[in-house]
Amino acid sequence: MDKVSGIEIVGDLPERAGEVLTESAQQLIVELHRSLAGRPAEALAARQQRVADLAAGGTLDFLAETAQVREDESWQVAPPAPGLVDRRVEITGPTDKKMTINALNAGAKVWLADLEDANTPHWDAVIDGQLNLLDAVNRRIDFTAENGKSYALKPDEELATIVMRPRGWHLDEKHILVDGQVTAGGLVDFALFVATAGLRQIEKGQGPYFYLPKMEHYLEARMWNDAFNMASDLLGFPRGTIRATCLIETIPAAFQMEEILYELREHSAGLNAGRWDYLFSMIKNFRTRGKEFLLPDRNAITMTVPFMRAYTELLVRTCHKRGAHAIGGMAAFIPSKDESVNATAFEKVRADKAREAGDGFDGSWVAHPGMVATCKEVFTEVLGDKPNQIDNKREDVQVTAEQLLDVASTPGEVTEEGLRNNIDVALQYLRAWLGGLGAVAIHNLMEDAATAEISRSQIWQWLHNSIELADTHQVVTKELIERVVEEVIANLPGAAEDYEEAKSLFLEVAVSDDYADFLTVPAYERMS
Repeated sequence: MDKVSGIEIVGDLPERAGEVLTESAQQLIVELHRSLAGRPAEALAARQQRVADLAAGGTLDFLAETAQVREDESWQVAPPAPGLVDRRVEITGPTDKKMTINALNAGAKVWLADLEDANTPHWDAVIDGQLNLLDAVNRRIDFTAENGKSYALKPDEELATIVMRPRGWHLDEKHILVDGQVTAGGLVDFALFVATAGLRQIEKGQGPYFYLPKMEHYLEARMWNDAFNMASDLLGFPRGTIRATCLIETIPAAFQMEEILYELREHSAGLNAGRWDYLFSMIKNFRTRGKEFLLPDRNAITMTVPFMRAYTELLVRTCHKRGAHAIGGMAAFIPSKDESVNATAFEKVRADKAREAGDGFDGSWVAHPGMVATCKEVFTEVLGDKPNQIDNKREDVQVTAEQLLDVASTPGEVTEEGLRNNIDVALQYLRAWLGGLGAVAIHNLMEDAATAEISRSQIWQWLHNSIELADTHQVVTKELIERVVEEVIANLPGAAEDYEEAKSLFLEVAVSDDYADFLTVPAYERMS
């Protein structure tokens, strides 16, 4: 494999790496890195300052500096792109071969091919995921499991549209250096995809489509828009061919939905209510503010609590005001062999999707092929033959800053059961993540990095605010957490030594005085 000037590949090249690390892909990585220079670092520094301001008693509000963008009724985003007109059900998942085939075949309208929360950034996984996407677009992917079962793609017209989610700005790619500096993982993911599978998508009449994660400010959306323009110009296709759906999964971004759409307007494909990361962001940003921003046990927080209701209502109104899709949140339930568990799971998914469809969402997410039909059926009951309900403007919705921040009215308590469940989920997930799996079925739910972040962040918040557990009246202390960790590990599958690395990482991000912004950052440092 030839390398372009300025780029250095660190470590061994996985098999077939040259098919995605093409000369044009490498050149795009170099150009993106050099042109965007220190802007990702500036964005991360701004996030840190925002958290410091909140810790000092500050608050969040709609920005005065961008009031004109919100008040200008004339602008709209680009009309829906081919393959993204009808999005009534979307499936998410990692980019291993089996999931690639199952997700594309599942009957969903869109597959979110996840190189972020449902993936681990092992070097082999980074490259293999891109190869699987390229093979899928070229229809040359198949898979045979150990039990002999074979997997292959259905005809093109039955396949979901691929929308790739790159890594967020906080994650580096240490295996690709430009001018001796590590590169941004998200820009690497974007460049490898757009210069290979993305070009093939264009030839087939669609385009390279993306889900953009973890943004906290409209200037971060502007960075992505600049990257899209650079890629379009370098690779020789029209600006606007690329489309991106932004996940509104941080509380600062909830105050800048219109601004984010505006920055990406010719490339915009709408917004998504990324519910799990949104809870994580609320905890992270207000973690030192005591009971004013204290959330109860994770399993007690539903989408109907006031602050989550305000967030989703505002998202639908904002999107439809600007002609954009509003996509609902993840249903993490997965089918079970236990019929009673299964019945409850399907009932909850149906109720969740019925609420979203009734609120005006144009589609929603599921985590398992077995849930696709339920989601599609519920949205079809509302949509009928219409591909979306963008014309449902929701002008009845008026959301204030106070409503978005109204955590205090969330019902529920902090309990020892909740503490144990958080520790259980975090340990099992981190063990899997360090072993190369980014999406893991735990207790009949599909857990990913976002739900692990909620688990460890709640524990950090409870510990550092000396919260008393409602059921046992114990104050959450480091000693209590460490004791419960050992008790939980004793009841987990496998030997205790299997969890040593996961336990070390968990305690680092859950009880240390210094809060790690993302657990995946110290986890990535443990990878070769």
